This record gives sequence, C-alpha cells and structure tokens, in this order.
Amino acid sequence: MLDSCPIFSYSPDSGKPHPDDTGNAFAVVKTNNTLMNEKMSPSSESDIRIKTDIPFPWEFPGRESGIHYFREVSSTMDVARDMAASGCPDFTVVIAEFQSMGRGRLQRIWHSETGGLYFTIVLRPDMEPALAFRINFAASLSLAKVLQKMFGVDAKVKWPNDILVNDRKLSGMLSEMGVESGRLSYVNLGIGINVNNAPENREPNAVSLKKLMGTVVDRRRLLSSFLDEFQAVLSGGPPADIISQWKQYTMTIGRHVKIITINDSHEGLALDVNDTGALIIEQEDGTRIEVIYGDCFHG
Repeated sequence: MLDSCPIFSYSPDSGKPHPDDTGNAFAVVKTNNTLMNEKMSPSSESDIRIKTDIPFPWEFPGRESGIHYFREVSSTMDVARDMAASGCPDFTVVIAEFQSMGRGRLQRIWHSETGGLYFTIVLRPDMEPALAFRINFAASLSLAKVLQKMFGVDAKVKWPNDILVNDRKLSGMLSEMGVESGRLSYVNLGIGINVNNAPENREPNAVSLKKLMGTVVDRRRLLSSFLDEFQAVLSGGPPADIISQWKQYTMTIGRHVKIITINDSHEGLALDVNDTGALIIEQEDGTRIEVIYGDCFHG
C-alpha cells in the first residue's frame, strides 16, 4: 500500500494550483485513491513557489504528470515499488521532503533531514537484467556532470555510485529491479542528495551543497537539470560508452580500496572498471579479481 500522507500530483488544467470560486488557490492532492483539495492563499502560494523551494509537479514543465511529491513517506523506494507494481509509466519520479525509514546500500539507514533532495525514479528499460548496471553508472555520471557544471564543485564518483566532493559524501544511490520472464519489468533508482540540509552534524564525512556554496541552493533547478542529463546519457549510446565517460569522473581508479560485501571483503589497488561495471582490483599477492558490488572505502 502507498503511504497515507498526501501526494501532490499534476493538476490536469494547467499543472499549477488554480483558483476556486472563493478566490483561493488549491492544488490537487491524492492520498491513495482519494482526491482532496488543499487550500492555499495566493500569498502562501507565492511563498511556496518562490521561497520554500518545494519541488511540486508544476515546477517541472513537460514532466508534470510523472512527478509525485510527498511531504513524508517511509521511503521513496517503497512508494515507487508500489507504483511500479501498479503499472506507472517509465520515468515516474517520487519525491519526498522527509523519509522516516530512508535506506542506502546493504540496508544501511539514509538519514533524510529536511532540505535534502530525496527521490526515486521508476524506469522501464527494454533490456536484460544483466545490463541494468548501466542505469546506476549513467545516474552517477549524470549527477557528477550536473554538479560540476551548475556549481563548479569538483564532484567525483566513488565506485560504484557515490558522489564525493573533497572526499566528503554529497550523494548516494540505491537501485532495485523487478524481473518478469527473464526481462526487466522495472528498475527503481533511489537517490539522496545533501542540498540544504546539514548532514555533517550527523556524519562528519558528509557535506551539503549549501555548505559548499555558502548559500541556499535551488533544489528544483538541480533536480530538473539532473533528470534532463540522465535521460540524455541513458539514450546516448551503448553501455561501454557510459562506462568510458564514467571513468573520466571517478576518483576510485588508481586508489587503494577496501570493498565490503554482505559476506566478504576485498582489498587492493583499483586498476580499472570493465564494461560490465565490475571493479578490477589487484590484491597484495598480485592476483586480480573482479568485484561487482559492495561498499567501497578509499585508502
């Protein structure tokens, strides 16, 4: 079941809040299968649209019908899984202001303070499950490119898909897939970006864009730019091309690394990432291994 808190969805008339006969404005709010109206005065609408930087669907022209905004959910991944099972279209985006049970890789907790950007994209790629790795690499490549272009920060990718600036974590990603008859039914890509929150209060090795830039950052503009870039990268060529571009933005190759999986760990020099996304490590005894998943720690 979908979380019971309200979700702001596309207004079919204009994609924006529109006035009722009392002169107030209202947005269409969907809770599970129930539509309800939430009143907003024109001045508060202006405050919402300009001052508080809320990523409402109507803030994304051309994408309104695919954007769904929640004030609070357990996890955007949970909501996206339900929506995928219900047949939502490709590139549906679930955004939440707060997650009570946000998670990262290996079932770690992702702390979701107010001001961050937390969302999951439901993708329906026409590919075999073995090629799903390209989605994660395309996403981390796209985000690194957008961050460098928009903010001039030295955003780099730590294998497989964390985004770091000055060795401090700015963003993390998580994906899961559904498979039917040997083909992908969906891939849900969850992304958390430290934007206007203060993760360093909880995680000393984390950083936010607000901290880096010294000012509040427009989350809507960041998300819009990322979605555009991500779609362009996904449609831009074969998996090998994505990996080749990704290597230009990674800081892992050439570093001493330790990879921790659920049942094992590996340590050595990161030599390369192959066309399947596996990290090639040369261990202390000279043997080389390929690691396909795990948490990566730089030495």
